[in-house]
Amino acid sequence: MWLSDKWTDYECIDTSEGEKLERWGKALLRRPDPQVFWKSNGRTDLWQKADAHYHRSKSGGGSWEFFTKLPERWIVSYGDLRFYVKPLGFKHTGLFPEQAVNWDRMRALLRGREARVLNLFAYTGGASCACAAEAAEVVHVDAAKGMVAWAKENAALSNLADKRIRYIVDDCMKFVEREKRRGRRYDAIIMDPPSYGRGPNGEVWKLEDCLYNLIEVCAELLSERAIFFAVNSYTTSLSPTAVGNILKLCLPEGSVEADEIGLPITASGLVLPCGASGIWRSSIR
Repeated sequence: MWLSDKWTDYECIDTSEGEKLERWGKALLRRPDPQVFWKSNGRTDLWQKADAHYHRSKSGGGSWEFFTKLPERWIVSYGDLRFYVKPLGFKHTGLFPEQAVNWDRMRALLRGREARVLNLFAYTGGASCACAAEAAEVVHVDAAKGMVAWAKENAALSNLADKRIRYIVDDCMKFVEREKRRGRRYDAIIMDPPSYGRGPNGEVWKLEDCLYNLIEVCAELLSERAIFFAVNSYTTSLSPTAVGNILKLCLPEGSVEADEIGLPITASGLVLPCGASGIWRSSIR
């Protein structure tokens, strides 16, 4: 498992009965997690000291219950990167801390090299900031205008506002098709697609049904000096082996690694599984 264990401003404190207790900076948040099938042996009393608790509704969705007055948003740091976080609808905070292990890997591959990076389904820009911090030119694409605006703020917060990051609000597949027609190529491609989504005409799609075609199409944008192609999935039916197999089938000769990503749980010493990631690396150096 690839473990995101270098955080100081984030901590997964405990997990039990479908929930996780986390520290985001100084704030304690209690949120549901579909991977927590167990009961904690010695539940820490910090559960009762949470600043906010997200309650899932039986009819879908849910809402936050606040016990203390939190700032509208606050800052968490990961190394030289800084991000705004805040409680959002459907339990989210605007950042997925388990992705830090992928940011580290991308940075190591880009360090000291000129590269043009395409970040698809780019959300609030964690991976975009990580790549830009290594002087890569980044094209950041997400369909949600608000998330793209948030990503710009995160880049500025990380002292990356003057770096070469181009922000695009668009459907990712439509953007990729246009880039193909324009003949544009990228040295690295990152994608973190949602488990469920809607196409440009409102059609519903599931990632496990579409991932192969998605990677196959995006692979056509890789340059002759390609460095890596990274994929992350939170879809429980997609195992790391499945993600790795698709990368091997869709991409040129190179090496492929795929594994679970996870977060250490302080109270129990266990690991919280957080999805599957895979990365292809070119055999050309």
